[in-house]
Amino acid sequence: MSDDRNISHESKEFRILKAMKQVLTGVVKDTATQAGLKHPLSDRTIEDIRQCLKLISARERELIEESGGNQDMRPHYVDEPKKNVVVPINMIGRRNKDPEEK
Repeated sequence: MSDDRNISHESKEFRILKAMKQVLTGVVKDTATQAGLKHPLSDRTIEDIRQCLKLISARERELIEESGGNQDMRPHYVDEPKKNVVVPINMIGRRNKDPEEK
């Protein structure tokens, strides 16, 4: 697996953003209610949490781009197949549906 610590994700600002995101999502999880029950947080507070999470994500993206890092923070394995396939140009062309039509 790749190790994301080698990229500048460990700056103090990045760690603060990560902690804030964890706290906000923890509050959301802890205050989740059953369907049909009134949520303990006001609609305004819920919207404020959403806006904060959006701002945190946007700043995290900026920090990653500034450090030249990759935004895909999922682990990657060495033997994982590549997503892009290179097709040689001589293989591009139309195929005949009927082999007798040459």
